[in-house]
Amino acid sequence: MGNRLSRIYTRTGDDGSTGLGDGSRVAKDSPRVAAYGTVDELNSTIGMVLACEGVDAAVREALTQIQHELFDLGGELCIPGMAMIEDADVARLETVLDAFNEPLPPLKEFILPGGGMAAACCHLARTVCRRAEREVITLRHAEPEVRPQAQHYLNRLSDLLFVLCRVLARAGGHGEVLWQHERRRKPAAG
Repeated sequence: MGNRLSRIYTRTGDDGSTGLGDGSRVAKDSPRVAAYGTVDELNSTIGMVLACEGVDAAVREALTQIQHELFDLGGELCIPGMAMIEDADVARLETVLDAFNEPLPPLKEFILPGGGMAAACCHLARTVCRRAEREVITLRHAEPEVRPQAQHYLNRLSDLLFVLCRVLARAGGHGEVLWQHERRRKPAAG
């Protein structure tokens, strides 16, 4: 960062606009601001997971790396034409996902959000990640020059966060909360 913030408020956004990293100004409700704002929200929800007690070192290390990459992604989305997230970042997420998923039993039912505080926070992060992905897709429709790696990264990250929800629920001793779809079955008429 070339310039450090010495004053937090500038009043320049009071008109409903904000400055992008390239110096241009856009409306605060533009697709670009929605996309990088939701990536920022996602990073905060991952911080909530990391603030939970009992998150093991491997999960903590993976999520901390992801937080750095999300800052990179936010920068890419904030500066038109910037490229920071690469295919190698997406491939790394796949490798991490596979490593965490390998010891888990196969799923036979859908999982409800829950399974302890860390798992529940991770479920929140997963859903915010899906929203960030949708916001990036909306941005790409409006501005086709936005690179696909951002979308791919978020898609893979939401999958990884789902697997980490499972890992955290099991590690916390709460187990996974399975959807009880059978509860709605009506008895056969007889």
